[in-house]
Amino acid sequence: MRQDVSFTSKGLTCRGWLYTPDGITDGGAAPAIVMAHGFSGVKELDLPRFAEPFAAAGFVTLVFDYRFLGESDGEPRSQVLFREQQEDYRNAITWLAQQPMVDADRIGAWGTSYSGGHVIYLAAFDRRIKVAVAQAPAIGTWRSIVAQHGVDALRMMLSLTTADREARYPGEEPHYMPVVAPPEQPSVLGTPDAYEWFVTGGTELAPAWRNEVTIESVEQLVEYDPAASIELIAPTPLLIVAAENDTLIPISSVREAYGRAGEPKALKVVPCGHFDIYHDEPFYSEVLAAELDWFRTYLAPLPAR
Repeated sequence: MRQDVSFTSKGLTCRGWLYTPDGITDGGAAPAIVMAHGFSGVKELDLPRFAEPFAAAGFVTLVFDYRFLGESDGEPRSQVLFREQQEDYRNAITWLAQQPMVDADRIGAWGTSYSGGHVIYLAAFDRRIKVAVAQAPAIGTWRSIVAQHGVDALRMMLSLTTADREARYPGEEPHYMPVVAPPEQPSVLGTPDAYEWFVTGGTELAPAWRNEVTIESVEQLVEYDPAASIELIAPTPLLIVAAENDTLIPISSVREAYGRAGEPKALKVVPCGHFDIYHDEPFYSEVLAAELDWFRTYLAPLPAR
């Protein structure tokens, strides 16, 4: 069963969906999973393809939109600030732990792309997260930009964000940049597969998605290095799912970060691109099976007390 829910994060309302497995009652016994999307994404963009099977497997599952995006409150719109999104994850966990059908000692976190980075970061510091699944996760964004486009592209982005910061200081309205665009046009995620996935999905599945983010969002994107503390996640079980042919997040950076993580951990590499994981077969089914197995293994019923 899916129901509309909301919770408060720093004085604003985040809205989402709560998936409740059949047969679950208010007894505080069910494990739970918190989910949110990647850079600029909203919950309608393929997240039900993961949340529904998680719920069917017995996990209470919360999918939410961050502040400033989708159905959630917050101005200016289309802000994608990693520190604020991490705060939303933490408040989502707090809210979920208070629900009468949820066992607060068995909450897992799932993230994809940019939010995969959030989960890696938060699992290192928020011990309420008992299991972490990071799908095609952001690892160190400036390194990815250099690997994809070269150091000159990074310098150009830094010049852009510096100019925006100087313009915002006296109180100018936010400036925006497209998330994706056709080839040869400026955008944040400048790959053809990103353009195809967002434009197709945004049009067909998620009319609330906007193809824009503030330049301040780009500033934080460039600075984001969520895997810097990956060594601290253990002993929380960590599953990283990676795309071998990812054009946004180099597989080499994923392997390097994974090598620094402690046990228990697992790395599943799928021979596809970044966005193929969401729906293309057989990749989607392989990824979903691995994630379900990880949650089943580490969010299993607790021993009797």
